[in-house]
Amino acid sequence: MDPRPDNHQTGLQLDDDAALETALAESLTDLASQPPAVTEDEFAQVVGGALEAVGGQMLFKMCVQKGGEGEHVAVASVGEGGERQFLLLTLPTGGGALKVETAAKSANPVAGIAAAYAGLMDVFQAAA
Repeated sequence: MDPRPDNHQTGLQLDDDAALETALAESLTDLASQPPAVTEDEFAQVVGGALEAVGGQMLFKMCVQKGGEGEHVAVASVGEGGERQFLLLTLPTGGGALKVETAAKSANPVAGIAAAYAGLMDVFQAAA
């Protein structure tokens, strides 16, 4: 049995992008209270825990340079099948505000590979 809660258990409506983004951002408030500099491991740990709380999973994370500044980026999946949504979570490495947005609405170039990466992982799982 899948240990992740379904949408009914979390009370999260996946068709409401704003509610999903808000719920996830609220569950990540611990990250905002961390010291200014956040390591990639700290970012991954907090984001992973928050995603678990809303029935999501992290697909991948990376640290990229944006305008000469470092930025932690995580791509996550919430839901299954036709209700699956992809989220992009970003945080400057030097500290600052965490940004949570659906990949469909994000202007970040990393958002463009979210669905393709998830599809590739689905194929690998089916072949295993």
